[in-house]
Amino acid sequence: MRSTRSIRSSRKDAKAEKGFSLVELLIVVTVILIIAAIAIPNYITSKLRANEAGAVENLRNITTANVVYSTTYEIGYSPDLTTLGGNSTAPTVTAAGLIDSVLATGSKSGYNFSYSVVTTDANGQVTSYVIFAAPQIFGTTGTRYFYTDETAVIRCNSTTQAGPSDPPIS
Repeated sequence: MRSTRSIRSSRKDAKAEKGFSLVELLIVVTVILIIAAIAIPNYITSKLRANEAGAVENLRNITTANVVYSTTYEIGYSPDLTTLGGNSTAPTVTAAGLIDSVLATGSKSGYNFSYSVVTTDANGQVTSYVIFAAPQIFGTTGTRYFYTDETAVIRCNSTTQAGPSDPPIS
């Protein structure tokens, strides 16, 4: 039979072996913080680039939708983004359903889209337009401004609003 003293000491030893020491916990926390310090800036940069790629794709979608609108209704290009949006199951000349409802509001993927009619013909039909895409929060949702028109060439500028004289994206 064991003595009471040996039972008590074996219980102390068992309690001492449970859990982690403070040093071990600090090492784990330090490793996690180092990994986070590496990963978070990469995540932010990836998100920013994804927003810019989304803005370019949305400009392509709007340009394509405008060509389809012009071909389908034979009344020139759309007068605004809202006209290109609408219900795609019952398209009309004022709600063509060619772009999604979020893009039709002029804001999507961290970018604001500004659609403007440049010229109209004698019948009031739109013959040319411009679209500007600007980051909602410069440096956070994007670092480049974009521009396109009926030529479908997308141009960019990294300091100010892009225009027809800026270089095309590559």
